[in-house]
Amino acid sequence: MTAVNYVGRFAPSPTGALHFGSLLAALASFLDARAQQGEWLLRIENLDPAREQPEAKAQFPFVLEAFGMFWDGPIVYQSDRLAFYEEALCKLSSHHLTYPCSCSRKEIQTRTHSGLYDRHCLLHGPTPHKRAGYRLQCSSGGICFTDRIQGTRCFDLSQESGDFILKRRDGLFAYQLAVVVDDHLQGITHVVRGSDLLTETPRQIQLQRYLGYQTPDYAHIPIASNATGQKLSKQTAATALDTKRPESQLIRALQHLDQAPPPELMSEKTSDIINWAIRNWRPQQIQRTERKAVF
Repeated sequence: MTAVNYVGRFAPSPTGALHFGSLLAALASFLDARAQQGEWLLRIENLDPAREQPEAKAQFPFVLEAFGMFWDGPIVYQSDRLAFYEEALCKLSSHHLTYPCSCSRKEIQTRTHSGLYDRHCLLHGPTPHKRAGYRLQCSSGGICFTDRIQGTRCFDLSQESGDFILKRRDGLFAYQLAVVVDDHLQGITHVVRGSDLLTETPRQIQLQRYLGYQTPDYAHIPIASNATGQKLSKQTAATALDTKRPESQLIRALQHLDQAPPPELMSEKTSDIINWAIRNWRPQQIQRTERKAVF
């Protein structure tokens, strides 16, 4: 059996229905995997029960299928993987790379006026009688990586974001730790996602280096915004995808991704559009900048 050299994934959070911005991320990651005869996995990032909408989580697989995107293997739910995250946190702590922190966002903002964490709890210890989470002690110096769409980027975490949370004060694991552990355990080789997550990538690379994980190949596609310039998201009340007419939405997504679908494709069925898109996938054509999603 030939080894799979490409493993990609789509990892939505069940905080609302999938929308056009979700479609862009799903479609780009799916096409990138299938164009290279790779695997494409589906992971539901449901770490925060208070924000979760169970009906959205249940609908995700049906929506993807309606748009002609089928995943490999079982669906993974982060809520089932807490032991893996705890194991990684313990490993980091055993190497003295974490420290407990009881600071709230308001306290940090009051002290720093910037939101950049000032290592208060590393220097003074957590406030007594307050619940504490755990932060990663970031190394100094820049983290550089080459994104297939956005080009070479360099970040200095100590100056731009500071030590970041791995486990919250309420006991919930943070996105950064969970996504890094899951990408490693699932053997993810390529990550294709929205450019709004570009600045999260250096934090994840820092964790990968500390944990001894391989760093995936990254490609951040331009996000879509609404008429007022806001990113399409559940928070900005983005319209849910219409599973009864996936064809026109797929064409718009391919146009947004600069794939230049021919006019005659608009009259084809979903499977034909997807097959054309796989055969003609050209990620090098994707422009870097975000743009409005006009409907």
